[in-house]
Amino acid sequence: MKKHYTSILSSGFGKFASYAFPSIVQRIVNVSYVKLMGLDMSEFKKPSAYPTLNKLFTRAFETPRALPEDSDALISGVDALITDAGKIVEGKAYQIKGMSYDIDTLFGTQHTGLAAKIEGGEFINFYLSPKDYHRYHMPMTLKILSLTHIPGKLYPVNFPLLRNKHNLFIENERVIIECEDEKGSVQVLVLVGALNVGKMAVTFEENIRTNSEIREPVHYTYENLILERGALFGWFEMGSTILTFSEKGSIFPEVSINQKVSFADVLGKIL
Repeated sequence: MKKHYTSILSSGFGKFASYAFPSIVQRIVNVSYVKLMGLDMSEFKKPSAYPTLNKLFTRAFETPRALPEDSDALISGVDALITDAGKIVEGKAYQIKGMSYDIDTLFGTQHTGLAAKIEGGEFINFYLSPKDYHRYHMPMTLKILSLTHIPGKLYPVNFPLLRNKHNLFIENERVIIECEDEKGSVQVLVLVGALNVGKMAVTFEENIRTNSEIREPVHYTYENLILERGALFGWFEMGSTILTFSEKGSIFPEVSINQKVSFADVLGKIL
């Protein structure tokens, strides 16, 4: 299978973003990007402090954000826009209102039967734009059971494509993370790749290499791997989307479509 043109374009942009230009040139690149995209850098270093554009994309906070004191609070793991949310019905979720897709197909053959475990539960879609903080954190304390990297295309995940490209999340490259919460309920996190850099890093699995020569799904399993609520577990090298799926009765979300959220915001309750 040949590499899709979206992956080729993304690889090209990735090389540019990862290249360290002379300091004066790099400063112009970084400052221009910040102004063009309207980045809020108040929680980060000065734009000129980052040696590459990619380091600016994947910037860390200068001071960690405080988590809510309530241990049962469900938090946002990212800075993002909620593009859709709702109940999982007949194995379907929505990439955006009016555009459903099959969750079992999204999860892939390595997770056959997983969709049935979350039937009647909740899904939430988080879109990270190019101007957002690109790191992702745990929305609750979770035991990581397995991870599957499924290669695919790298179409943009912006609103025009969400509204018009059927099965966008299924066609794009993605990482499926199967988890259990502290009460044993199923929670699934899906990282969806997108146009441009197309890289998704996962802190607990160094073998993940997205937008690479890998053409077949790769599956990993874990024992006794627990990540606390708020823990960093990776980053996008450019904006993209995270999908969350929760077993019925495990969470009570209080979110709305087109709601802008920030990492550590309370989005509901863990039941």
